[in-house]
Amino acid sequence: MTTETNPQATAPAGNGKRTRALKILLSVLVLAGAAWLAWYLVYARWHEDTDDAYAQGNVVSLVPQTAGTVVGIEVDDGDRVEAGQVLVQLDPNDAQVAYDQAVANLAATVRQVRGYFSSADAAQAELRARQVAVEQARADVKRREGLVASGAISREELAHARDVLAAAEAALGTAQGNLQRSRALVDATTVQEQPQVQAAASQLRQAYLELQRTAIVAPVSGYVARRQVQLGQRVQPGATLMTVVPLEQMWVEANFKETQLGRMRIGQPVEVRADLYGGSVRYQGKVASLGLGTGSAFSLLPAQNASGNWIKIVQRVPVRIELDPQQLATHPLRVGLSMHVDVDVSDDSGQVLAQSRKAAEPRFATAVYRRQLDEANALIARIVEQNLPRARG
Repeated sequence: MTTETNPQATAPAGNGKRTRALKILLSVLVLAGAAWLAWYLVYARWHEDTDDAYAQGNVVSLVPQTAGTVVGIEVDDGDRVEAGQVLVQLDPNDAQVAYDQAVANLAATVRQVRGYFSSADAAQAELRARQVAVEQARADVKRREGLVASGAISREELAHARDVLAAAEAALGTAQGNLQRSRALVDATTVQEQPQVQAAASQLRQAYLELQRTAIVAPVSGYVARRQVQLGQRVQPGATLMTVVPLEQMWVEANFKETQLGRMRIGQPVEVRADLYGGSVRYQGKVASLGLGTGSAFSLLPAQNASGNWIKIVQRVPVRIELDPQQLATHPLRVGLSMHVDVDVSDDSGQVLAQSRKAAEPRFATAVYRRQLDEANALIARIVEQNLPRARG
């Protein structure tokens, strides 16, 4: 017994399945399009994002301020250091000798200047004595002139009195000159302000700084990166020995296309993700500044488009993103890490260019070298005080 299949019966069944599949596909496409449109209207059109972003930070170079031979290295790559901590030690012997000579020179100069003041006082006393001698000699001459007329004394004795007066007047002139020379060294000044003492103090200050600079200190607190110095190396001022990176001073530099900057403003909120932590960590930041030129404009060899063959390339402009310091402390970044940046541009009422900044303090500063100068001045004041006359009890 044979069974025959009816083609007309199976065709409508196949067409029905195909129609249902097409309807399902069309429904999926419509739903996907509606979802994308809703996502664009609600979220995407108010956000600009880029993966061309990298973590940046202050990379502080440790450089010597004086020449010397390295005799000690206190830290290595990855170590935490504090501002003012000694990182590299240079041979201090030559600087120590110069410092000792400068200390002795200042002490001797102070005592010499004290002698100038004493000489001025002595010259003043001598001048007064010479003035008294001249007055006495004049009185003797006047008295003898009256006695010569009466014949009580001889003219020879009067001439002798006049010679004594002339000698006293000459001695008075010499005393006046000595007093002027002595006063020229000390007038309108004190021991501490006398020019010779100031010059000796400057020499000691320089010698002290040279001695202190044999111990190279960290300008800022941070972590040591890329140590290049080795023991026994002869270093010169300005040569980079290592770098210190303060991880709490990190930011993100995002390179946005020029077509993305139309509504971007300073102060707009930013969400940042790092490839290091993935999507589990999201940093909250804000736009700090918009670049004043494209990356190619500030490159070492800027592009020259004045040629016959030219292709337009969408340029990118660096945008600086400030991050939350507390989040940085919890999840520290490293310089150069890849980042993903999403800027909320819904509020475009902010400024495109930063306003002039009037601040009493600089953005970044270090006081470790100022302390050295303060210590040098305190040392000078102490040496001067030790070589001044002391009151006797």
